[in-house]
Amino acid sequence: MVTIMNISQRTTDEWETGIGEQFRALRIQRGLDQETLATMASISRGAVRNLETGAGSTLKTIVKVTRALDRTDWLDTLDDTGGEISPIEMLRQQRREPKPHQRARRRTDA
Repeated sequence: MVTIMNISQRTTDEWETGIGEQFRALRIQRGLDQETLATMASISRGAVRNLETGAGSTLKTIVKVTRALDRTDWLDTLDDTGGEISPIEMLRQQRREPKPHQRARRRTDA
């Protein structure tokens, strides 16, 4: 009996490998070697190799390589706000704004 694995059941290693394979395929399709892509992305060749083999990468590396390959649309799919300000960003902005000056109330003792 063959069981098809649900995407949500993938392990972290399987995700890393699959994403790395997509980056490698796109690099090859664009006719780039790892060294050239690394230069374009301002990262080391080893970082490209680690990304492509699923050996672990930082988010910064993923963003840089995605930009270098002109595929930021991949990153846009992660933004579910539709381009609007996220609730977290709204909270950050509120914290940056100065609080209105409030007058102290006088205590009335009866």
